[in-house]
Amino acid sequence: MAKLYFHYSTMNAGKSTVLLQAAHNYRERGMEPYLLTAQLDNRAGTGRIASRIGIDTPADTFNPSEDLFEKLEKRAARGPVACVFVDEAQFLTEAQVWDLARAVDDLNLPVMCYGLRVDFQGKLFPGSSTLLALADEMREVRTICHCGKKATMVIRQGADGNVIKDGAQVQIGGNETYVSLCRRHWREAVGR
Repeated sequence: MAKLYFHYSTMNAGKSTVLLQAAHNYRERGMEPYLLTAQLDNRAGTGRIASRIGIDTPADTFNPSEDLFEKLEKRAARGPVACVFVDEAQFLTEAQVWDLARAVDDLNLPVMCYGLRVDFQGKLFPGSSTLLALADEMREVRTICHCGKKATMVIRQGADGNVIKDGAQVQIGGNETYVSLCRRHWREAVGR
């Protein structure tokens, strides 16, 4: 029975690494995964899922205006899909998460989503919020704060290293922009 999974964490926890390993496992067994990533996140190049440890693979992309049920239905019509993997799932729209849930229910496609839970201000991303509501199973990918406690939050910092407290929810970046922290150290960093 197919399910909708949400693997969530903060930045630099290894979500993409876990996704790439799982997709590799399917391929190794002769089963074909279908990989999707957000079109707007092109840090590794458009249509690529990459890990900080140096592994990557091509992927199809999605943008906020696409009907993902239709996209998955068309892909499944071209040949068997063992599992759908979605990287950067926080960038899904609410409607797209419902599209994925419908693909699980109506097309019997397992869908594994990997993404951030909260932004630099401690607020849920729309895609993550809807995944938390609809996912059949949720799994936290853990990483640690500099103090050794589990990191659940992230700060955004400028080129000068100072914490940025305001701005657009989405700003593509990596280690140069974001630092994962436990809630206590996040509160200290943002002054809460």
